[in-house]
Amino acid sequence: MKQRKHLLTAMAALATLTASAATNELVVKTNKLGAPIQPTMYGIFFEDINFGADGGLYAEMVKNRSFEFPQTFMGWNTYGNVQVRDDGPFERNPHYVRLGNPGHRHKHTGLANEGFFGIGVEKGKDYRFSVWARTVDGEKAKIRVELADVKTMADNQAFSRKELEIAGRQWKKYTIVLRATKTEPKAQLRLFLTTPQSAVDLEHVSLFPVDTWKGHENGMRKDLAQKLADLKPGVFRFPGGCIVEGTDLDTRYQWKNTIGPVENRPLNENRWHYTFAHRLYPDYFQTYGLGFYEYFLLSEEIGSEPLPILSVGLACQYQNGLDAHAKVDELQAFIDDALDLVEFANGGTDTKWGRLRAEMGHPKPFNMKYIGIGNEQWGPEYIERLTPFLSAMRKKHPEIKIVGTSGPDSEGKKFDYLWPQMKKVGADLVDEHFYRPEEWFLKQGRRYDNYDRKGPKVFAGEYACHGKGKKWNHFNAALMEAAFMTGLERNADVVHMATYAPLFAHVEGWQWRPDMIWFDNLSSFPTCSYYVQQLFATNRGNNVLPLTMNGKSVAGDPDQNGLFATAATGDNNTYIVKVANVSDQPQDLSIAFLGMKKATLSGGKVVTLHSDVLTAENSLDHPALITPQEKPLEATGNTLSTTIAPKTFAIYTLNIAKK
Repeated sequence: MKQRKHLLTAMAALATLTASAATNELVVKTNKLGAPIQPTMYGIFFEDINFGADGGLYAEMVKNRSFEFPQTFMGWNTYGNVQVRDDGPFERNPHYVRLGNPGHRHKHTGLANEGFFGIGVEKGKDYRFSVWARTVDGEKAKIRVELADVKTMADNQAFSRKELEIAGRQWKKYTIVLRATKTEPKAQLRLFLTTPQSAVDLEHVSLFPVDTWKGHENGMRKDLAQKLADLKPGVFRFPGGCIVEGTDLDTRYQWKNTIGPVENRPLNENRWHYTFAHRLYPDYFQTYGLGFYEYFLLSEEIGSEPLPILSVGLACQYQNGLDAHAKVDELQAFIDDALDLVEFANGGTDTKWGRLRAEMGHPKPFNMKYIGIGNEQWGPEYIERLTPFLSAMRKKHPEIKIVGTSGPDSEGKKFDYLWPQMKKVGADLVDEHFYRPEEWFLKQGRRYDNYDRKGPKVFAGEYACHGKGKKWNHFNAALMEAAFMTGLERNADVVHMATYAPLFAHVEGWQWRPDMIWFDNLSSFPTCSYYVQQLFATNRGNNVLPLTMNGKSVAGDPDQNGLFATAATGDNNTYIVKVANVSDQPQDLSIAFLGMKKATLSGGKVVTLHSDVLTAENSLDHPALITPQEKPLEATGNTLSTTIAPKTFAIYTLNIAKK
């Protein structure tokens, strides 16, 4: 009997031990306030890749609107008597077309533009057509402007049309509004000369939705800009990426070419149109309609800090030898561009560049605080060029924080060389890039735990998890990103910025994947990675709180059951705990909040992102297949007891009430 009693006691103890082992006990020390989480911690990175600008965020619907593409009529079909001339009204865009008499009253002269994978219009919506025009003889002439459906057996190809009268030999801007009478994702814009006795000249042929983001005439596509705003980004990095460097220095991104009247911004080739032969888009150029003024304005309107990146005088190092770069003694023009940009963004209206900003419509400064010099450069050649930039900027604008780079890799020779150099030259932040597989992200939970706390801060400027096989935007890749990002937040004293990349991709025109937001001509959808970024940004918190399991931070160690976690103080008397469970099993959690003193938990909410199918992803056909789900939480005292499902990212927001 006595032996049986001992056996029962031992079994009870074993059961207690098993239950204890099955519950993951997390401890949050609420009285140990950690580093502030920077407002810039979670942001967005824009590059004109995957038709992200022209054909994407920039709402212009006409391709090659100023006839400046190297193949003059790329994007256009012509019929009748159409000539190209090059003495137009805009110095940096001199080409225009002359529509003349077709030679017979039953023939026609005109143009048709294919847009970007078609011109997408919606029934009942208005579209603003504009053109700079004149008549050759000074008399009155007319053109007919049409939206046409040429892909189906329509009884009447043109479904919206208006006539526009043009008068006089002087160039003038003319505008009309067309209302679409049907929804057509792949319409054409057609122009007919209807007074053949009077030739007309046309330049800068443009078509925009009237309903753009914030109603700007030279505006952004509303649904895409709204998705950026909904991310609540703290920082907005632009304009790239590799386009900053250019395939060569002549084709690098030059911000001064992207400001002023949109009609006189010169064309630039986009390095992504031929970088991948298997994804070739020879009609991919930069009109600069989306330029630095528009970037700054958009950044302001979505509530983020602008972070422009400028050339350091190095063309793409992957594609060039040392002889292709600017010599160190040839850098003054590049340095002046950086100094002048600060004046454009922040200068008073009594300065040259500040006055131009005011003339463009923004007298108040944009209050730029950061600038990046160089994109993804490496080696001593980068350091010797960066150094004079730093010297000049520190002397004239010590208030500006400068972002350097650790090169194209997340570790290795280039990375190991550059980090000590960044500290030596005094960069404020270092831009790290890592496009890596799922296994890499799982092993990086402690990446920043041992970084130098007295060195430059980290900007995780380009990163994304690339799944096995096809580089999908599937759920599992997003879950790996969420797990990794708990380490960013836990190390908020070191990591000050992070931006997923790339941002946009047209479903018919992408060069690179995965991407955060996909779109076609009429619709768009957020990926699982988008929702991870949004959840972190909208639940950022104010200060890190120490969160441990068995005495150490929760970063996916072998004894932590596939858990990654971080905690922070929130607004309005709340605690925020983020947990990623990458394991195949549900995990019981006991989250104890120690040090609350005269306070107690009083319920809250949990938001989860989960998919039973790890390779599932959102799409145009199923844009909301995987979305965050919110439920209320019950919690009292100082402990939350809950269960997180397998393969799930969860954010627990706990309310605090005084006892």
